[in-house]
Amino acid sequence: MGDEDLNLHGFDGKTRLFPLPGFVMFPYVLKPLHIFEPRYRQMTEDALASDHLISIVLLKPHTPEEYLGNPPIHDTACLCRIINSQRLEDGRFNIVVRGLCRLRIESEIPCEKLYRLAHGWPIPDGPSPPITELRQSLLEYVRRWLPVGGPAIRQLEELFHQDLPSGALIDILAFALPLDPEVKQALLGEPDVPSRARKLLQALKEGAEPLPMPRERPKFPPEFSIN
Repeated sequence: MGDEDLNLHGFDGKTRLFPLPGFVMFPYVLKPLHIFEPRYRQMTEDALASDHLISIVLLKPHTPEEYLGNPPIHDTACLCRIINSQRLEDGRFNIVVRGLCRLRIESEIPCEKLYRLAHGWPIPDGPSPPITELRQSLLEYVRRWLPVGGPAIRQLEELFHQDLPSGALIDILAFALPLDPEVKQALLGEPDVPSRARKLLQALKEGAEPLPMPRERPKFPPEFSIN
């Protein structure tokens, strides 16, 4: 995904924040979301009325009381574009977002909106040297995390044989694999592609028993998740 694909020439660094607990979004990924909280309905309406951009960011540990206010967030988010939307009769939304690039959050902006705003700057993947051996090692270790003989193995083989940039491959794997959210956040926060590949490989090597993976091919498009 190059600069032209990002199409962010007019982006001034002001971004709408969509903090979520236990969920890390990555570039190159498509994700359906169900929007029902009033603050995020307003966020969605404002995004659809302008540039269609929001930034999904992982919440740090917080109390239920903090969630109703402004709980702490990580400083690296994923800048996303809403590529499809459906407004329901009661004001809720079903949307599909596409991850565009990493975004480093510098500071939040005081505002009168129900949702949060921040200053941040895109961090696109830079040029990456060939990492053929790392890709092969990742393939071998990812296989160990998948049910033997299940459809996920076939999907994995197809993914690795596509002509994907290494950064895109690593981000898709980091999103799809059942890793701890803090591990995923560390991968999102790594802009250097070879370093990101090594961190993902290390996480797979050190991981305990993998979380259950579905044995059946996931439904596409997937079900909407809630905010």
